[in-house]
Order: sequence, then C-alpha cells, then structure tokens
Amino acid sequence: MDVSPLQIAIILLSGVAAGFINTLAGGGSFISLIALKAIVSDTLIANATNRVAIEIGAVMSTLGFRSKGVSDIRMAMHFAIPALLGAIVGAQVTANMDEQLLDRVIGVAMLMMLGTLLLDSKKWVKPQQVELTPKRRALIYLAFFGIGIYGGAIQAGVGFLLTAAIVMLAGQDLVRTSYFKAVIVAVYTTAALAIFIYNGQVNWVLGLILSVGNGAGSWLASRLAVNRGAKFVRGVLIAVLLVVSVQSLGLIPGL
Repeated sequence: MDVSPLQIAIILLSGVAAGFINTLAGGGSFISLIALKAIVSDTLIANATNRVAIEIGAVMSTLGFRSKGVSDIRMAMHFAIPALLGAIVGAQVTANMDEQLLDRVIGVAMLMMLGTLLLDSKKWVKPQQVELTPKRRALIYLAFFGIGIYGGAIQAGVGFLLTAAIVMLAGQDLVRTSYFKAVIVAVYTTAALAIFIYNGQVNWVLGLILSVGNGAGSWLASRLAVNRGAKFVRGVLIAVLLVVSVQSLGLIPGL
C-alpha cells in the first residue's frame, strides 16, 4: 500500500511512544494499535501488524536490559513457555474472529486498562519475598498461560497483567520484572505473529515502519532508570483510552 510522509511520521512516533511506555509500564501498544487502525481501517490487520513492532521492541528491550547486566533467561523461561502456549490459543481465536466483535473486545480491554490507570496499580503491586514451592510454580504456569491467551489475542495492556503476576506470584523487584516482561513478550509474540502471517493479516510496510519507532523507544526506556513524565503519559493514556474505548464499543452513535 502507498504510505504518505504524514502517515509514516504518525506510525514512527506512535511506535516510539508505545515501545517506551511498554518497557517502563504497559499499555503503550494501545497507542500504536489506534494509529494503525486509523490508517488501515481494519481492526484485524491493525491487531496483527502491531505484533511485528511488538516483537522487535521486546527483543530490543531484552538486549537493552542485558547490556546493563540484567539477565536471567532460565527463570524467564518458567514464565515465557506457558505464556507461549497460551498465545497460540489466543492468536488463533483472534485470527478467525469477526472484526466487529474484535472491536468490542478491544474496547472492553481499553476500559479495563483505564480502570487500572485510575486506580494506580503501583500502590498495590509491591515486591515481596516468596518461596517458589511446587504449588506456587503450578500457579505461576497457569497464570502465565492465561496471560498468554490475552497477549496472543490482543497484546495491548498485557504489561500490567505481566507486572502483577511477576511481582505478586514470583516476588521479583520492578527492574527484573521489566526484564522478564520483555523476554516473555519476545517469546510468545513469535507464535502469535506466525499465526497472523499464516492468515495473511500482516501489513509488512506499516509493521516495519512501526518497528523502527518501537525498537528505538524500547531500547531507550530499558536503559533509563527514571520515570520522568509519568504523570503526563498517564494522563494522555487515560484520555485516549476513554475516547477510543467509547468509540470501539459504539456507546455514542456517530462517534
């Protein structure tokens, strides 16, 4: 498809914002998903194309953390493998879903994330010491399989679910949690992307343009130890999610 300079700029900027926000917190993929939907006017293609950049961003983020000495692939695989299996299920369901139904599902997901932002989840997601007993490991595998289903289906907003699970179930600190998030997403997105490619739903031109921005934003965020501008980002996300979720759910006729 022909892409105008303005559309390229929009996709690049949305990619940078999405990659940066996803690495530090979560929910940034909603921004790139909204930008893609505005250009391709097809939710299924936008949702699938978004995964190209998500994969690149997750890999770049993982490398960024590794360059700073944060790496634990063995433990990461305990989270990533069940998420991978779940993502296969989620992506397969979404690939064959009616576009209007997918719009409604995404709208609900946006409202749920909006609620998370308003409640300020960081107040209740606190690192704690836990013993990884066989029972807890089983709970972790089940939780990440479920999160993988959501990640494979929609992805946007999955960062909040991953953060909660890694911190509360595995007792990891927030720096290592961000690293684990990147590895998990990098692993399960390979399966989801493969399914969307098989179904011919990926727009490679837009996906690769978005990837450039997403990779840059993810690399930058992974190497920063600060969270400057968090209040502003949170405010913008709340406003955007409110408008787009209302539109996706068709709550206001003509919007």
